[in-house]
Amino acid sequence: MAFQFFPGATAIGISYKEGIILAAEKRVSYGNFVVNKNTKKIFPVTEHVGAACAGMIADMQVLVRQVTALAKIRKLETKRIVATNSIAKLMSVIMFERRFFPLLTQVVVGGTEYKPQIYTLDPLGSVLPDDYASVGSGAEMALGVMDAEYSQDLSEDKARNLVIKAMKSSIQRDSSSGDGIDILTINRSNLREEMLPVK
Repeated sequence: MAFQFFPGATAIGISYKEGIILAAEKRVSYGNFVVNKNTKKIFPVTEHVGAACAGMIADMQVLVRQVTALAKIRKLETKRIVATNSIAKLMSVIMFERRFFPLLTQVVVGGTEYKPQIYTLDPLGSVLPDDYASVGSGAEMALGVMDAEYSQDLSEDKARNLVIKAMKSSIQRDSSSGDGIDILTINRSNLREEMLPVK
């Protein structure tokens, strides 16, 4: 059956007082086969917005390239930073236009233009705002950890530790997730990427 070979993954987004953190593990698997152990599933879209994905990596790479180019054009036209919700809506429109041949990816979009914001998109382009979110085959385990410990006044360090804890919980229980964690932190002053090995 086709669904057995749909790629599994875990991607997380969380907002805190000063910004947002996106994280994704590095494994790509189809069914029981691990295709790659070093794949990047987080993407800076603009200086203030990033995205993380679960699903088909190629579809997400195409979507991010398209949205990044359109965001640059929009910024040149308006001479203003493109807002996080505008990036999420742009992705939504592109995904909905492809609904009969969908981009097989679930997306978490986060940014800090006016305030920290997180949005989740499904393959058909639904846009769901939230304070924190997780997508992919390991989402249930990650959300269980974040539901218990999230609060809106988290500091950056506490938010980062919560994301790592949620991702490790997912990696321990979801065989499609693993091999390290990529983290993208965006606050009002900078954008920072890092990679953590998982023991």
